[in-house]
Amino acid sequence: MELAVYILLLATSVVGLTFIVERAFALRWNRVVPSVVVAAVDSCHARGDVPMLRRVCEQHKSPLSRLLLVAADRLNWPKADNVDALQTRARHEIVRLERGLVVLEIIVGIAPLLGLVGTIVGMMTAFKELGPAGVTEAAKLAHGIATILQATLIGLLIAIPSLIFWSYYSKKVEILAVELETLCDEFVRRQYRETPLEAPASAKA
Repeated sequence: MELAVYILLLATSVVGLTFIVERAFALRWNRVVPSVVVAAVDSCHARGDVPMLRRVCEQHKSPLSRLLLVAADRLNWPKADNVDALQTRARHEIVRLERGLVVLEIIVGIAPLLGLVGTIVGMMTAFKELGPAGVTEAAKLAHGIATILQATLIGLLIAIPSLIFWSYYSKKVEILAVELETLCDEFVRRQYRETPLEAPASAKA
């Protein structure tokens, strides 16, 4: 039973480390918000600049690129409908960015509990083996308890880094989401600001 707990702790640590490393690569700023795409957005002031932006987005795949392509494909829609479609896609992109964070959150909760289970099982075994030996085996019991508490220590050593990275990545996703929203809003606002300027000219004609 005690061995099974240690195996679970080892598996938990491997899973946690895997997701920590994977999210470190996935949430790199230039991977989510490529500087070349940001520059293209800054250069896209009118409908005539959209093909250039589309080419850049297709060449540099990223969450920002996918959102901009959604907006660019629907420029013939009313602005409100385009914004709604963009927000729906943005929610999907945020979910993709948060992938794996729930696993780290679970590890933060279960790793100390697994360590505690290992400690309890070990102590039960130690007291059972103590039996009639009584206090004459006190030193042996103390040594056994010290060894048993390693399970709790291991659980905490797994949970603490997981908590740190979970908090860091959650905040980073929040910051990236704000940046994506800002850039997409800027693009949509520029593309639709032509409409009210064209209306008086049409009326005059």
